Amino acid sequence: MVKQAKNTICLWYDGNAEDAARFYAQTFPDSSVGAVLRAPGDFPSGKQGDVLTVEFTLMGIPCLGLNGGPAFQHNEAFSFQVATADQAETDRYWNAIVGNGGQESACGWCKDKWGLSWQITPIALTEAITDPDPAVAKRTFDAMMQMTKIDIAAIEAARRG
Repeated sequence: MVKQAKNTICLWYDGNAEDAARFYAQTFPDSSVGAVLRAPGDFPSGKQGDVLTVEFTLMGIPCLGLNGGPAFQHNEAFSFQVATADQAETDRYWNAIVGNGGQESACGWCKDKWGLSWQITPIALTEAITDPDPAVAKRTFDAMMQMTKIDIAAIEAARRG
């Protein structure tokens, strides 16, 4: 009997779920690729042996990549938010995603080459924009709004005023 997580995030891909899962497993800690289910026979949109689903863990979160075809695309309504400890970690994840065919967006958001959205969010940013001093929070928020990848030094400078 296969042990299955009680709740799993299912992500729709257009035939490249295994490639995405392997990239995530190589890029993020506590990530791995599990079972790859291949079609036991031909079907209307594929043939025997095609990858149907890929079980993977992404930073401890159970996921299932479903090769569902081109009917649905990822969008910003769903994203993974990755809390980073420092600029090196922020740069590593950002550069891995964007440098592997992804694209930059605003305020720490980027998309991977499969269209999945990511928020690479330094803990320093979260602390700064939730500062109890409204002037500090506004300064750091305004600084963030001018950024693509978050620059922690610039956030800390804005926090100090």
